[in-house]
Parts: sequence; structure tokens; C-alpha cells
Amino acid sequence: MKTSYSPIILENVEILDAGSEGMSIARINDQVIFVPFVVPGDVADLQITAKKRRYLEGRAVRLRIPSPWRTEPHCVHFGICGGCRWQNMTYERQLYYKQKQVYDNLTRIGKINAPEILPILPSPVTQYYRNKLDFTFSNHRWFTEPVKLGDDPSTQSNALGFHVPRFFDKVVDIRECFHQKDPSNAIRNELRSYAEAHQLPFYDVRKWEGLMRNLIIRDTLSGGLMVILVFHHEDPAIGLMIDHLTKKFPQITSLFYVINPKKNDSLNDLEFRHAAGEPYITEILPPYRDGYPDISYRIGPASFFQTNSLQAVNLYRTVAGFADLTGVEAVYDLYTGTGTIANYLAPYAQHVTGLESVEPAVADAILNSKLNRIQNTTFIAGEAEKILDDSFLAQHGTPDVIITDPPRNGMHEKVVRTILQIRPGKVVYVSCNPATQARDLALMSPYYRLVKCQPVDMFPHTQHVENVALLLKIE
Repeated sequence: MKTSYSPIILENVEILDAGSEGMSIARINDQVIFVPFVVPGDVADLQITAKKRRYLEGRAVRLRIPSPWRTEPHCVHFGICGGCRWQNMTYERQLYYKQKQVYDNLTRIGKINAPEILPILPSPVTQYYRNKLDFTFSNHRWFTEPVKLGDDPSTQSNALGFHVPRFFDKVVDIRECFHQKDPSNAIRNELRSYAEAHQLPFYDVRKWEGLMRNLIIRDTLSGGLMVILVFHHEDPAIGLMIDHLTKKFPQITSLFYVINPKKNDSLNDLEFRHAAGEPYITEILPPYRDGYPDISYRIGPASFFQTNSLQAVNLYRTVAGFADLTGVEAVYDLYTGTGTIANYLAPYAQHVTGLESVEPAVADAILNSKLNRIQNTTFIAGEAEKILDDSFLAQHGTPDVIITDPPRNGMHEKVVRTILQIRPGKVVYVSCNPATQARDLALMSPYYRLVKCQPVDMFPHTQHVENVALLLKIE
């Protein structure tokens, strides 16, 4: 005989804090409960959905008292796609918790007492701030309401949008996204309609089949608009779709497509086929100091660029201000990517040497130096932990300043050790993950003092925060 399961409901639980992964935090009998899509200050009834060894997971089933920092989400997809977990929290309070996240990581992980943290730099805009979005075609749509009788069974399961958190095969069908300015929504919705009208199969990630795989839209402040279509295999329909898209949207200045027959979505090892327009788009950022020219960045289909262009200006100016170059310094830019920071700083340094593991990114960095007529940069392809050694220093000189902007997992331990061996007078550490940054700063603390840091909000309505730290060598 089966017994019915009664879910655990905790009544009138106050939400106390916001966590680094976008979850909010409550406590019952000294046990932490992580809850999505609630706001600190809310009082709610919680249903426990999972029991872990050190914490619980739950969801709010009834809001008893709304938080004073709660606001109405502006997107109909809020709470489903998972892309903007803090959209129901006022922006001012989002900034408070991002600043707190930096402080907590520095003090708890980095063991740094009373760090000087400058007030977080808010994003100039909080909607339509992204210059790149990746969408997925899928025939496994995540339904938010029952399917109506009479719906076309061949298309009712199709979706073009974002993956549902924790489900590799489910995609939310996005009709309107507030991340990217027009015509991003119009392009996505038109491609969905065109594919369905012409019975082009959406990708099935379980069976690894279906023509339509991904859509990437990139734009720039200076008016560039790039569209990248990803297909599973060659098909005569590709050319017809590209023709339709270019006629429907003459605003598109660059169009590529990719054939990806693999079982993963990585495109770095595949050919980007140029279909229409220019082979790149261009972003133009103002200089750090008056009297210097703007810096132009040529962005190809595989190029990395900071996703929030307006806030990238504030980020790079912060890096330049912390570096405080006088024109005589030799600078190393570790994890340089496409040389965005290296080229931004080059006019104020004697020489900038950029290290990057991705060879196409190095080619972009060199191209961007040429585009801006910058002659005092050198870009080297290779993993910093492997090539940054005594012979490299002998060839390229010892740096006065090191800029480091590693990925989310932070610097490789060998890179940290090499920096401590080189011991330049100044290190500017740019991080998209304050937790791994704090770990690295702790490793460097015997020889470097954290002077100050500047949090920068690159991603409004999310839990993510960038942090720039200034380290000075202890004499």
C-alpha cells in the first residue's frame, strides 16, 4: 500500500540575506535554507524541496509580508528562465548585496581585515545593456501552462530561447527579452516563425538531430549588428533563410553561420562562414584621459568583448586609474583575451605585453593594435602558467605593473607563484568572481597589500559582480 507524501511546509519564515548564486537565504534552527526568487525582508511560507548535508533548499509557496525592497519584475519570463534572479529586488538593494558579496569574500576567504572598498559603480542602464545574447533552438519546450487542444502538434513543443536552470534539454520559449535592444527580439521571433512555417526541425539534444541549433546576436554602441546562425548539418534551406533574414532586417551589418554536427555547443573549433555584410562589427570606447583618441575594437564572431559596453568604459577607466601609468612603465596584461585592456592602457605605458591562451583572440588583439595605430604592444599566445618563466622574462623584460583578468576560476597557482617571484611594484587584479579573487589575494598577502578595490556592476538583475583590486608590493 502506497503512503502519500506530505511536503514539509515552514510558515512565516523571514528571508534574511542574498547569496552569491542568486539564491536568497533563510535560517531555521541554525540551518540555512536557500530559496530562489524571494527578496531579503520577505516573510513567506516555504516548502522544502531538497535536504543536503549542510543546508536545505526550498521554494516560497505563499508570500505573507512583502519586503520593502521588493519590486514588480518587468519581464514575463521572470522566475522561469533563471537569467535575472534579482529582477524583483530594487536596483539600489541589488547594489547593496553585490557590495556586500565583495566584502564578505575579502574578509572571510581572503582574511583581509577592514578592506577599503569603494562604493560600487552602478550600470548606466539596467535594461537592454547586453551586447551579446545566445539563444537555443529546441524541440523540448518548457511549458508554463497547459497545451491547448487544437495546437499544431508539430510546433507546440518548439522553443527558441534560454535553457531552464538544471535541465539540459528544456528551453524556455522567449518572446520578449529586456537584455538586448531592438531589433534583437524581432530577429529571434522572425527566425522562429520562419523555421516553423518552413517546417525546419528544431534541435533535439537527446537524439542529437534537427537542423536549427543556435542563434547569437551581437551589437555595438556604434551601430554594428552581427547575427550568427548555428545549424546541425548542411541543408539547402540555410541559404534561403539567410536571404530572408538579410531582406527582412537590413540593419544587420554582419552575418555568419556555423555547421555544428558535434554533441556539444562549443564553436571555438568550428568554421564561422561569412554570409553577408562585413566580417566584423566595431565598438568605440572613449579614452581614459582627455586629449587621447578613442579606442576602436574590431569584434569578429568568436571575439570576446565585455558584455555591457557602457559599463566596460567605467571598468577600463578604473583599471587605468589604479594602474596610474606615467608613460615609462613596462606592463604585463595576463589573460589578455582580445587585448581590450592592453590596448586601452597602451597609450599611457612604455610597452604592454599581453598573454593569452586562445590563439584567435591573440590575432584579434594584434589586429586591434593595428586598427588604433598602437605600436607599443606585444601579444603572445600560450597559457600563462606554462610560458611565464625566466626565459620569458629575459626576452620581454621584467614588468613594473601586472594587470590580470582571469576567468571565473581565478589565476592558476603557478601564475600566482610567478607574480610573487617577479614581484612588480603594482598589481591590478580584475575579477568576475570575488570568491576566487579573494583566494588569490590571500596567497599574495605575504608580499602584497590590498590598497583598495572597486566593485563594478556589469550585470544588473543578476548576482554577478566584477571587482577591481589594487595591490602594492610590501617593501
